[in-house]
Amino acid sequence: MDSDLIQTENLCRFYKHGSEEIHAVNNVNLKIKNGEFLGIVGASGSGKSTILNLLAGLDSPTSGHITYNGKGLSSLSRTELAAYRADKVGMIFQSFNLIAHQTALQNVELALYFGDIPANQRKTIASEMLEKIGLGNRMDHKPGSLSGGEQQRVAIARALVKKPEILFADEPTGNLDQENSQLISELLAEQNKQGLTILLATHDMNMANKFTHRIVRMNYGKMENAHFSINGRNE
Repeated sequence: MDSDLIQTENLCRFYKHGSEEIHAVNNVNLKIKNGEFLGIVGASGSGKSTILNLLAGLDSPTSGHITYNGKGLSSLSRTELAAYRADKVGMIFQSFNLIAHQTALQNVELALYFGDIPANQRKTIASEMLEKIGLGNRMDHKPGSLSGGEQQRVAIARALVKKPEILFADEPTGNLDQENSQLISELLAEQNKQGLTILLATHDMNMANKFTHRIVRMNYGKMENAHFSINGRNE
């Protein structure tokens, strides 16, 4: 965890809502080290999800800069930015975003379609990932026949199967009960121990304290001072 993987400089994202200008992200300066597990906490509407979308290349800033491994995202062509999202970034959403008519295996395999992995290997790799997270006996089930915790694990498998360099997790336990929230949190922590950089957006301060290394708090688009979590102080 020596080098900065992502850095923002005076990052802003403003929206127009009628005649009102919404400052979803307002002058945020942030450094994320390679291998870090960073928690971004705050109430709904504080700007957590907007920051994740900006850093993942899913949205463009109104002003300011984002660099990834020293290269500015704004300098990338559309093709290069698509490659960044496809190759470097994994994304987990609170709403799972699984395709209802496809099986768990097909949902995970879909993440491999845009890489260089041959078609005859994609199914094997996706199957191995589902086995790894304990869903080997559920891979032929469609989302509607899976529990919320199982659906989120499928979503995590889909994000991890392409071996991203950084994982953005947007309220990944927001729709889960306590038992499944613990399971998902432990799964993310294990991936981080294996070297994956993770940004976790959550309103759950207990989860952030227990599993992340460092916490930044968002409040009306502004970032308050960062502090180390319980986990971070114990390292």
